[in-house]
Amino acid sequence: MKKNQKDFLPLSGKKIVLGVTGSIAAYKSADLTSSLVKQGASVQTILTDCAKQFITPKTLGTLSGKTVCNDLWSHNNHNQPDHIEVADWADLLLIAPASANCIAKCTHGIADDFLSCVYLATESPVLIAPAMNGKMYQHSTTQRNLHILKEQQIKIIEPVFGLLACGYEGIGKLAPLDSIVKAILKTSKP
Repeated sequence: MKKNQKDFLPLSGKKIVLGVTGSIAAYKSADLTSSLVKQGASVQTILTDCAKQFITPKTLGTLSGKTVCNDLWSHNNHNQPDHIEVADWADLLLIAPASANCIAKCTHGIADDFLSCVYLATESPVLIAPAMNGKMYQHSTTQRNLHILKEQQIKIIEPVFGLLACGYEGIGKLAPLDSIVKAILKTSKP
């Protein structure tokens, strides 16, 4: 693609941090990363340790063209921790898929990994797309956590009903990627 063509893409110049957590839907983050890059976004991915059980850093790094972040204790810039640098860089933070564990960390300010630290440090808009077993999603604790996040102006991209990886049918599937991209476009408007 020519450089001047990229200027006309819907997400041209947008810097998106994509946090991927430990949900079977993590494999969809490859298509999401590719789609965002094709629409002109610069994408920095973060994989939690649990997410690495479902998708590799090599896959997302290849698709984004950036080294995947995971290690809270490595520092490329000795003056500033990497998670602060990533948080400052972001125009938008998207967590997709977001596990119940990640949602709880965000709700209660638990900062024990790279993604949760970036979440607490970012001043950019945040979108969270839950994906988990329907019983976990509908549990009163998860629903309370999502309610609190909504009150804090965090945009929740609701999961959909369908056959879940665990064999149950119910709500909890990651929203379709086009719905996630539409939410990003809506949030990214100047």
